[in-house]
Amino acid sequence: MSSQVKIFSGTTSRAVAEKIAAAYGQPLGDLTIQRFADSEIGPSFNESVRGCEVFLIQSTFPPSDNLMELMLMVDAAKRASAYKVNIVMPYMGYTRQDRKDKPRVSIGAKVVAEFIQSVGTSRLMTCDLHAGQIQGFFDIPVDHLDGSTITAPYIKSLNLDNLIFASPDVGGVVRTRAFAKKFGAEIVVCDKMRLRANEIASMQVIGDVTGMNVVLVDDIVDTAGTICKAAELLMERGAASVRAVITHPVLSGPAHERIRNSALVELITTDTIPLREENEKIRVISVADLFARAIRNVVSHESISSLFE
Repeated sequence: MSSQVKIFSGTTSRAVAEKIAAAYGQPLGDLTIQRFADSEIGPSFNESVRGCEVFLIQSTFPPSDNLMELMLMVDAAKRASAYKVNIVMPYMGYTRQDRKDKPRVSIGAKVVAEFIQSVGTSRLMTCDLHAGQIQGFFDIPVDHLDGSTITAPYIKSLNLDNLIFASPDVGGVVRTRAFAKKFGAEIVVCDKMRLRANEIASMQVIGDVTGMNVVLVDDIVDTAGTICKAAELLMERGAASVRAVITHPVLSGPAHERIRNSALVELITTDTIPLREENEKIRVISVADLFARAIRNVVSHESISSLFE
């Protein structure tokens, strides 16, 4: 006999969690998040989860409070005798810190992986990690969903002629090539040099984009400096149009204003992170159905990779 499934949401992912639960076919569970005067967090379940397979939905942006809230939710569910506690983390913070790229730095993604496992999490379900090998930091099952499953069909619906895909930096070439393969298209690369984080010193285009409709491919846009600079440079090199498709709209600081004033026709993204303001150039496609189908396949012990075929 299979366990009853219950789905709960953390504070900041309520909107996408409601969509995921609706797509799965049941309402969100009843959960209270108490916040003390000094910002301490105290979650409590207002219904029994004993013997249930629990799915907790929470993206970690901003990462610190939301991550702590989620870990306390896992602990509360375990102490309430849940059969399994699964984390559904549409966006996992700290994944840009996935290696030692200079001396005396932390590997944030590894720290978060250890934290997630330390509270007794049964499995992690996430989407478009900054680097796929981050899955190797975990000793529990990781369901790594492919965001292009929902964004590529939209690009196809535009019926663009002379389509070419661009990576906004050398590190994103593998991701861009995988996306372009769905269209049988070529790629170009925008090679950038940074002086420091979120600040670009120079950029150049490797490849010919003259007369082409270009789609920039990335997983995260933070301050939007790279993506907007790349769009401007591609137009200068003769592109007919430039769009961008991403998964996680972090969009910190001046990002929204940069996008509004950029050469981008539009920025296509998902709702793994809620937008903090409306932007006429941003089109949001929901991940809810993809995650709902993944949860259903986990519960029924079916393939997750079949969702991407």
